[in-house]
This record gives sequence, structure tokens and C-alpha cells, in this order.
Amino acid sequence: MSNINNRIYSLDVLRGLALAAMLLVNNPGSWSRVFAPLLHADWHGLTPTDLVFPFFLFVVGAAMAYSLRTQITQAGMPWVSVLKRGFLLIGIGVLLQAIPFDQSLENWRILGVLQRIGICFIAVAIIIYAVPENALVYVCGAVLLFYWFIMINFSDDPYSLTENVIRHVDIAVLGANHMWQGKGIPFDPEGLLSTLPSCITVLSGYIIALKLKHLSSTNQRLKFLMLASTVLLALGLLWSFWHPINKSLWTGSFVLVTSAIACYCLAVISLLWDKLNIKIGLEALRVYGSNSIFIYVSAWFLAALLGRITFTIGNSESSIKQFLYGQLQMMMPDKWASFIYAFLFAASFYVIALMLYKKRVFIKL
Repeated sequence: MSNINNRIYSLDVLRGLALAAMLLVNNPGSWSRVFAPLLHADWHGLTPTDLVFPFFLFVVGAAMAYSLRTQITQAGMPWVSVLKRGFLLIGIGVLLQAIPFDQSLENWRILGVLQRIGICFIAVAIIIYAVPENALVYVCGAVLLFYWFIMINFSDDPYSLTENVIRHVDIAVLGANHMWQGKGIPFDPEGLLSTLPSCITVLSGYIIALKLKHLSSTNQRLKFLMLASTVLLALGLLWSFWHPINKSLWTGSFVLVTSAIACYCLAVISLLWDKLNIKIGLEALRVYGSNSIFIYVSAWFLAALLGRITFTIGNSESSIKQFLYGQLQMMMPDKWASFIYAFLFAASFYVIALMLYKKRVFIKL
């Protein structure tokens, strides 16, 4: 990361990696035929899949250190742009989850991935505008400790699926019908209260990127990233004895551990690019991350279409997805067929990203 462009390059690579992984894990040929590392931890714990969303939020924060911070120092916070982008992400997220619009409004899920990104973007913009840079680390610590305090003091069983305070707040504010039902009961992994520590994931990316901007050499940056990763990982693992690592609850230990791994990955990318001059695959990931939100939204639409458009073969009706997955099943074991389907789905969007990149089209939301 020898200059500003390379630092942005490294972040784009990490963003592309997170996006590619997101499409891969979200689109298996069959949810009943998935390799364990490509599934979220059922509750406590951490799998590679659990890193995908926090990585994306980390990069959102890091990118803010290059774009938004410059605008603030030059002309003040561009509040119209910040609010427009944040609420646009929230609105698109709600509409995506309503596809194919076959449910009444009273059953639409309100929260989700894009909604969390939008809320965090607005909240972190407010924080970095209102809080001096040298106090941001203390804000992170205070918010995580406050969230922990709420969790353990407002529930008799704070880390259970049914009794955690995050679920109770969402039911009270949003209503059970507007929440995710994937675990068999109303519980939203992108809940209102758990958005607080999610903001700290974004803010951690911002703080790390600010520090990188003030370091003059690649060696200094690599040492800082490794040191930050080690400290965050040690703190997160130690805290996990009392505050378990849990993505669904987005616990403070989860924030620290995933931010540590994000720092480590950023260091590896920088090492490969700057020190070893190894670019194979990195440029592809950079291209993949150059229109990340547009690709994510487009992939959601395509996945919905592939699962909904049906046709008749002989006496049986099949969706396009079922047909394609079935063809792969005839050539390989079920789990591999499910994985290859997801891989080809994700790879197809690299082609779209590459076409946009070559035409210098960057769709910003």
C-alpha cells in the first residue's frame, strides 16, 4: 500500500472478497446439501461464512475514511448525500426481501443486510462528525460495554434464542410478523438493538483506515495491521468466556474477533501486492468489489427469478434453479453439485462486474 490508490485497491480487494463470498454462501443449489464451512454457526461460534457480513461492514467504514473524511475536512459533512444513501439502502433492502411481492404488507420483513448497512452508514457518519478522532476508540469500547450491559441485565437468559433482549425489543417495536422466521420463531439476526455493535464494526474499519493513512511505509502499515489484529483477537477471545462469540446477537466479542481477522486479511492482501508483487486473483476481486451494492442487488433479483420461473418437462414442473442444480447432480455428489451451482452463480456476476469496470461504469447508491 505504497500510496493512496493502492490503499483503496486493498480495500476494494477485501470488499470484492466479501461480496464474492456473500453470493457464494447465499446461493447454494440446495440448502440441505451444503458443506459446513459455507453455513453460519447455528448459534455460538464462528465459521468462515460468519466473517462475510462483518468484513463488508468493516470495508464500509474503511472507505468512509477515504471519501467521507475528505469531504468533512473540506466542506463539512454532506448530510444530504449521507441521508439519501442510507435511506436508499434501507428502502431497497425492504423491497428486495418482499420479492416476489406475494405477501401482504403486514408480513414484510423490515430489517436485513442492506438495511443494516444503511443504518450503520448514517450512525457512523454522525459519530465521526461529532467525536474527535482521538476519542473514537473510547466510543467503540463504551458502546460495546453498554450493549453487553443491556444484554445481561434485561434478560434472565441473555444468550438464548428465545429470551435474549434483542428479540424482545424487535417484537415490541417491529412486531413478530415483520421479523425473520428462519429459526422457527420470530428472531432477526439484523435486529434493532444488535445494530449498535454492528456500527462499531463499521467504525473499527474507519479507525484502522485512518491510522493507515498516516503511516508512510508498507512495513509500518503491515506491522500496525498485525499488531491491531493480535490485540483485537486476544481481547475478543478473552471476552468470549463471559460474552460468547455470536453473529446472530452480534456480540462484542464477535465484533473484536471479526475485526481482527479483517485486519489480518487486509495485511495479507497488502503483503501479496506490495511486498511479493503477486497480483493473480487480486485484480479480479478488485473488479468484483467495484460495483458491490449493485452486484448484490442484481444477484438477489436473479436468485429470485431462477427460483420462481418454472417450466414443464414431461409430466413434472421445475424451476430454472431446480433444473440447473439437477443437471449438476447427475455429474457429481449432491454437496458438490450444490457448491458448483453457487460458484457458477457468483462467477457469472464477475462477468457483469468486469463489463461495467471496463466501461468505467460505477453505480453508486
